Amino acid sequence: MRCDMETKTSLPVPLLPPIGELLFAVTLPIVFFAGKARLLADGDTGYHIRAGEYILRTYSVPRFDIFSLHTPPLPWTAHEWLSEVIMALLHGAGGLAAVDAFFAIVISACPALLYAVLKSYGAQTATAGALTLGALSTFEVHWLSRPHVFSFVFILLFHYLLESWRRGKFDRLYLLPPLMLLWVNLHGGYLGGFILIAVYLAGCAASTATQAAGRREEGGRNCRRVGVVGLFCLGASLVNPAGYRILLFPFKLVGDTYIMDHVSEFLSPNFHFMTAFRLFLLLVVVLLALSRKRLPATDLLLLAAFTNMSLYSARYISLFALVVPPVLSRQLQGIKLPRSPVTLFFAERSRRLAALDARGRRGIWSALALTAVIAAVVSGKVEHRFDPKVKAVETAEFLMRENVPGNMFNNDEIGDYLIYRTFPRYRVFFDGRSDMYGSALMKEYYRVTKFEPGWEEVLTKHRIGWVVYDTNSEFSRFLALRREWALIHSDRVASVFVRRTPLYLGLIDRHPGVTLWRDPAPPRDPA
Repeated sequence: MRCDMETKTSLPVPLLPPIGELLFAVTLPIVFFAGKARLLADGDTGYHIRAGEYILRTYSVPRFDIFSLHTPPLPWTAHEWLSEVIMALLHGAGGLAAVDAFFAIVISACPALLYAVLKSYGAQTATAGALTLGALSTFEVHWLSRPHVFSFVFILLFHYLLESWRRGKFDRLYLLPPLMLLWVNLHGGYLGGFILIAVYLAGCAASTATQAAGRREEGGRNCRRVGVVGLFCLGASLVNPAGYRILLFPFKLVGDTYIMDHVSEFLSPNFHFMTAFRLFLLLVVVLLALSRKRLPATDLLLLAAFTNMSLYSARYISLFALVVPPVLSRQLQGIKLPRSPVTLFFAERSRRLAALDARGRRGIWSALALTAVIAAVVSGKVEHRFDPKVKAVETAEFLMRENVPGNMFNNDEIGDYLIYRTFPRYRVFFDGRSDMYGSALMKEYYRVTKFEPGWEEVLTKHRIGWVVYDTNSEFSRFLALRREWALIHSDRVASVFVRRTPLYLGLIDRHPGVTLWRDPAPPRDPA
């Protein structure tokens, strides 16, 4: 009794938010204010905005490429068209700050949603908070203003609705098809929804097969229920500008081994750098080893499917981090720790934390965080822009002043930013849409940048008159030594080379003696 009274009298803070809301209210300003350069770390944000503007201007979703110099135009499945429209509208209303604010809100909502899901499954407050923080740190690498963020929310919703149905909490599976209709038009990660449905269908079938004969009829009805919902989701996924081709797109991409082996986000995670993911994987192994609770077939399949995906490609780590915690929370209930001063200490702290969470005042802190972010966007006091230290900002301004004629050769990351800043004046050779360019063009791209036999023929084939490429690269240093190429601009990020032909003599004369940019020498110590 004294312990309970002590707990009650130790809660004098009336404005303390519940933990789920605290996760949102703390994550949002961190992502938006402290992480503004991080949100725009990927140049893909730029071409998504310009694609959305094109859709709004023409009232049509492009079926062929509009940004590159290749002719005839390449077929393009603009599978993220609805995300791009949203980004273009936000950009028109408040610039890059508005785009970042929107994605910061979506990103920050994910830990709050995950925490609420874990609590709804009966997880203790401390357990739910710890697993949510682990997941948050694991997928922090994907905090970017890009359409893939929508898939974070949809994977949470799909998993929650399927799992709540399996547990008998409630049946809202009819919400999955309309959610799929939105998801398939927002981002190609919609395939994760079908993977979840397939896992729950397989888990249901496995459970039915092991049940007593009298209960198999009910299990069969459950399997049919999931199967029918899956078919309705399949029908909903066909409602998109690309029709049935949208279903072939992910398999075509994954089946192109050259692209999968040469695009960084498709590669397996590098555990020398991804410490949070490595530790989270170890946590999964330890908890499964310690738990005495048998792992249900559905949970086993979830772990197998999403762990395999995350190990195959780093881009799936975020899905793994959002799907696995509910499985771990259930297995934690099967871990029996011996009574000791240490376990009693943590149990008491866990009870106090749960009491604080229950007494939290809802709404205030979320409203304050949202108000701060929206006020920053409306007032223009907080500037969000691509970092000129890592993006070709200075080079783009140079190109806009000089109006360089002819076809360019560029790397993909610079191409993304040039689309944002210089389209339609300039058309790029390559950008982040590797799925559109395909392995044939990508092989030509690497043939040039790696000086493989025939690299000059590639430039001739595409009538390349000038090159914009990373300053600190072997390719730029190589061109700087070639007599047939002249360097007319160089900054810390990118350099511009033109052919020594009559077409570019004027540019060469206006920019004589340019050398590759180097880091300035550190100041000498007067002592």
